[in-house]
Amino acid sequence: MRTPLIALLLASATLVPAAANAQSAIERVTARADAQVQLAQRDGRTERRARGDRNRGDRNWQGNRGSRPDARQDRREDRRDWRQDRRQDNREWRQDRREDRRDWRQDRRQDNRDQRWDRRDDRRDWRQDRRADNRDWNRGWRSDRRYDWQNYRRYNRGVYRPGRYYAPYRGYSYRRFNVGLYLGSAFLGSNYWINDPWQYRLPPAHGPYRWIRYFDDVLLVDTRNGLVVDVIYSFFW
Repeated sequence: MRTPLIALLLASATLVPAAANAQSAIERVTARADAQVQLAQRDGRTERRARGDRNRGDRNWQGNRGSRPDARQDRREDRRDWRQDRRQDNREWRQDRREDRRDWRQDRRQDNRDQRWDRRDDRRDWRQDRRADNRDWNRGWRSDRRYDWQNYRRYNRGVYRPGRYYAPYRGYSYRRFNVGLYLGSAFLGSNYWINDPWQYRLPPAHGPYRWIRYFDDVLLVDTRNGLVVDVIYSFFW
């Protein structure tokens, strides 16, 4: 009696771990199946989202394609406006240039007219001044006994020997000057002036006039322009 009972107990002890192991295996398989189902569900949701994004992207792209003609039209209008503005600027620039040239020509004509008038006025003034200068200087001084330089020189010969004359130019030779001719400015230097005309019994020179020694001659010259107003030849020894 005891032997069968012991055998039954041993068999029961053996079956209990096997059943537990089988139950654990079932639970693991079930858990794996649940995990695969959840993974499949997540993949499905991810794919649906991706499809939705692609669809939205396609719609947006198609919308952008629809806006391309408007962009092209805008660019054409911008180019047309730019060309029109450029043509307008070129026309205005040409017009301004023509007006500038017209003004420049008018100013030049006016300047030329003013220059001609100025030259005429200068010539008129020069002629008037020359006549006035010739009128101002009275050559009748030779009749005044105070300026009888010839008689004075006869008794004072040494006074009329001022020394050698040095021309302003090397190799320059004597040329006879008459009243109305012009003496070069190099001959009008102060070293050629006769500062004390009375020493030689000459009348005083007033205004722009100066008595100037020219070789052995004495010239009364307008120092402004070199005009010879009076001449005494062979004045010095």
